[in-house]
Amino acid sequence: MAQIIASPSRYIQGKGEIRNLCSYAQNYGKKLCILVSASGKKRVETAITEGQKDTGVTVIFKIFNGECCMSEINRIIEAVKAAGCDMISGVGGGKIHDTAKAVGYYAGIPVVIVPTIASTDAPCSALSVIYSEEGIFEKYLFLPSSPNIVLVDTDIVSKAPARLLISGMGDALATYFEARACRQSDALNCVGGKSTLAAMALAELCYDTLMENGVSAAIAAEQKVCTKAVENVIEANTYLSGIGFESGGLAGAHAIHNGLTAIKETHEMYHGEKVAFGTLVQLVLENADMEEIEEVLEFCQAVGLPTTLAELGIMEVKPEEIMEVARLAAAEGDTLGNMPFDVTPEDVYAAIMAADALGRCFTEE
Repeated sequence: MAQIIASPSRYIQGKGEIRNLCSYAQNYGKKLCILVSASGKKRVETAITEGQKDTGVTVIFKIFNGECCMSEINRIIEAVKAAGCDMISGVGGGKIHDTAKAVGYYAGIPVVIVPTIASTDAPCSALSVIYSEEGIFEKYLFLPSSPNIVLVDTDIVSKAPARLLISGMGDALATYFEARACRQSDALNCVGGKSTLAAMALAELCYDTLMENGVSAAIAAEQKVCTKAVENVIEANTYLSGIGFESGGLAGAHAIHNGLTAIKETHEMYHGEKVAFGTLVQLVLENADMEEIEEVLEFCQAVGLPTTLAELGIMEVKPEEIMEVARLAAAEGDTLGNMPFDVTPEDVYAAIMAADALGRCFTEE
């Protein structure tokens, strides 16, 4: 089995970089369709059009209808073809990115992803999550390649609500531990190969970057300022975690996240917030060194990530509900199967309850 690492052709990050969108895109085509929300267009249009001058790139804006579904993808494909666009850019959050990536795949044109938040590690991935028009999950669209460019303007990202950056830290927190588990079990990564030394190194660097910069970045993000710590965390959340999860593999933390979605009280929580708790559960399953568990607990509590079921919105813990979470997490085909040992629903139930108890102990100290 081959070792495979996936990555965008270019990852570009810096203050004010959205002004250079057309300059970077001109290496891939002449006419760029920019998919963006109505509110997002108001925030970015001036900077993009000012930077468009003297590039030879023509730009059209298309307003995203709000859901990454096949009808929306087909609508944008038709708009791209009608306008003669030979590139597409998704400017905004995850569903805009996934729609742009799908359009690029079906239309056979280059893709430029421009995140305006750093709440997940999805921008770099070769994947689109497709929903129905009503927002119900339908399928994963696995793409043959990652985006051509991922462009992150840290001025824009740092002005988003701090909770989004912190949620991104929760998603990134799992990267090293899941990649480590996949390495130990010799599991396949998300692009159908075995992990590489480079992927593991990036996953570990992701964790180290969070430990060194996370608290400072969270404080700065509350003030909506872009410090060096914020820059480092944005790179960890977006690129290091993006390459680390896709090329290192997923294991327990994301499976626990998927199980938690069965409890309606968690629906108000962001993806990364549930993944952070899932990381604690995975470490308990592994019987990880207590020093490592304490480091993760202290980090989560310092930046404001949940470490207890109550902090996930589950104020009344019902054993039958937690058992359903455990069954879903341990279901055949989910990523808990990538752990380096067999895991039963009963094991998951015990680990969830133990992680919650550990979180409460630390909270009460």
